[in-house]
Amino acid sequence: MKLTDGKIRLRAPEPEDLDVLFNMENDTALWLVSGNAMPYSRYQLRKYIEESAHDFYSDRQIRFMIVLESDANVLGSVDLTCIDPYNGRAEIGIALLEPYRGQGIASAALKILFEYSIEVLHIHQLYCHVPVGNKESINLFSSNGFAQSGRLKDWLYGNESYQDVILMQKFF
Repeated sequence: MKLTDGKIRLRAPEPEDLDVLFNMENDTALWLVSGNAMPYSRYQLRKYIEESAHDFYSDRQIRFMIVLESDANVLGSVDLTCIDPYNGRAEIGIALLEPYRGQGIASAALKILFEYSIEVLHIHQLYCHVPVGNKESINLFSSNGFAQSGRLKDWLYGNESYQDVILMQKFF
């Protein structure tokens, strides 16, 4: 299967993505939703790129870089984590670099990932946890077929207070 729509492509992380990954993983504004509470070193990220088995059965995760077809410029990444092959589900997360937000790129990347999830991974459902105040992400996932299926009270801690998250699911 092709991981492209003709404009953007999803591909595995490459060593030359190290700077982009380093900046994304160490962006403290993203830590609230990523569950990360400490910075990653370049060494740790280099090891991740080099040593990942690229096997969702053993890694239980897959990261794709979102790139432009025209010039291979990296726009962001989309991840499947907590992959549960037995129950056919995975958690999804997406992050775009600031200059590429609000241009429909995230929706395009999700559509490619949906096809991959169905055809290759045989996933039955994708889910995500979105902070209630993150209207852009709620709109992104809602407009791509995710339904709000619950609310988790005081789920995330940030800015010196707890925040609720909305559990969103998409069934194939």
